Order: sequence, then structure tokens, then C-alpha cells
Amino acid sequence: MAHWPEAATILKLIEAADTIMIHRHVRPDPDALGSQLGLKRILEVAYPEKQVYVVGGIVRDLEFLGKMEHVEPEMYQEALVIVLDTANHERIDGPHALTGKTVVKIDHHPDEDAYATHQIVDTTVSSTSEMIAELAGIWGLELDEASAFLLFAGIVGDTGRFQFRNATPRTFEVAAELINHGIDTNRLYRQMYKTNLATLQLQGYVLQNVIVTDAGVGYVKIDADVLRTFHATPEAASLLVNSFSGLEGLKCWVMFVENKDEIRVRIRSKGPVINEVAKRYRGGGHPMAAGATIDKWEEMDEVIAALDEVAAPFTFETEES
Repeated sequence: MAHWPEAATILKLIEAADTIMIHRHVRPDPDALGSQLGLKRILEVAYPEKQVYVVGGIVRDLEFLGKMEHVEPEMYQEALVIVLDTANHERIDGPHALTGKTVVKIDHHPDEDAYATHQIVDTTVSSTSEMIAELAGIWGLELDEASAFLLFAGIVGDTGRFQFRNATPRTFEVAAELINHGIDTNRLYRQMYKTNLATLQLQGYVLQNVIVTDAGVGYVKIDADVLRTFHATPEAASLLVNSFSGLEGLKCWVMFVENKDEIRVRIRSKGPVINEVAKRYRGGGHPMAAGATIDKWEEMDEVIAALDEVAAPFTFETEES
């Protein structure tokens, strides 16, 4: 079990609070939602007298995990706010999160923005969902089938179904403990990885339009015209970032997706450290998985050139030696 000294302090804050607001980052992924909704369920079971709210937008494809709640700004005055899976305060989903009486941050991203009064940040853990599962044990709070399902979903999402290098031996132990609560993993995988014909056809477009640089950087451009052609949303397109991850010789890859007046940049890597590149373009994340934002397509070439610089000297032989 993990050792986080701040855990005891955060438990005391939870026990003292009548109202708890749980936030996470914008454009949530399974880990953001799984940890947020999973923590809500854990706290509601343990403290039925407390008012626990989950705040933020929702991604249509992940609505099966749960719904968000409407809150008023004045409700934050005496509230404990817990922000999950969010490295930078600019990415918190919800304009009033930092107006709470006390703010807690729980995250597994590099600690670049200490925006909270109290925090637990651990980059060695696969996901924030895994952290919440560990914290429940440290705090002596019970999980049930519902909370275990949500936390398992978050771990599955951030480890790529346990294929990514962030899945540690402890990750598998935590996952096994969650499964022991009777969760239906078949239902989870059906929901998480189902697709429609339009998205499947868009995936075909992605596979046919991958470009790979001499340095081993793969990239795909999805502009507004492509989205309209395939009746796809930017969110659905962004989820296809790993569609070509198995391509031989690929060191890192990036998907550019137009979204109204900005362009989302989703970057993944098999070895080269790419989060420093993301930081240059209003982003950040993990060394092997990061995101950024650019304002115009002309900047796409700059991002690719920067990734070329970190990818060119990397070799898989060096990594394995």
C-alpha cells in the first residue's frame, strides 16, 4: 500500500466538511471520470449525511460512467473542494473550484502547479483512479461494486487495458482487488470500446493518412472538413490517437484535431520524453502521454519538428540496454 503522509490530513478535512465538491480536468477521460465518480460513491457510502457533488462537463461516449451535477457559486463558500487528475489550475473543469474554503489536489501527473492547500501527487502511480483505490484503503473506507467499477474503468483507460508501461505490479494488485468486488468487466469493455459506423470509417481515414517522419514521428491531421465528412465530434476523433500506435518503427505519434477556434494536440510515445514539447504549446502531461493546444495549422509543423528533435536520438536498443 502506498505511503502518503498528507492522506491523514485530507481524511480529517473530509470528515470535517459538510459539503464536498469533486472536480477534475476539462475534456475528461475515463481516469478523470472514474476517479471523480468513484470517490463520490465512496464518500456517499461512508458519510451519508454529507453533500457530495461532482462538477464539470461530460463526454457523450463516457456518459455510462455517470452524470455531473449543477452547483451554485455560493455553495463553495464553506465547501471542501477536491480536484482530481489535473496538473494545472487552468485545466480544472469548473470556474469556481478554487473558491472553496479548502482545496485538495490528488493527481499522478508531474507537479507543475501546486494550486491546492493540501495535495497528494505521485507520478509513479498508473492513474488517479488507482490512487483513490489506495486512499480508500488507507482511510479505512469501504468500496462496493459501483465504486470498484468506476475506479477499474479509470485504471483501464489510463493504462490502455494494462498495455502501457505505467501499469506496475501494484496496478495489477489493485485491479485484482477491484475485480473481487464483483464488477462486470465484460460490460465495462463493451461500453468503453464500442463504436459506431461513422467513427469506424473515421478510423479508416486516420489509418490511410498517417505520415511518418524520418525521425519516427507519426502524425495525422483531422480538420473541420474531415470531421464533417465523417459526422464525427472532436472528442470522438481524439479517442483514435492510438489507432496506429503499433506501426513498426514508430517512436512517438501525434494527432491534431480541429475544435472550433483551436486545435487539440494529443501526443503519445514509446520512449522519447514528449511532455516538455507539450508544455511549449499550452499543455503538459506525462513523459509518454501528453496534450497541448495550438491556434493555427501553421504551428503543426513546429510541433512535429520539436518532436523530431526528441525522437531522432532515441533508439529502442538504447532503452533496453
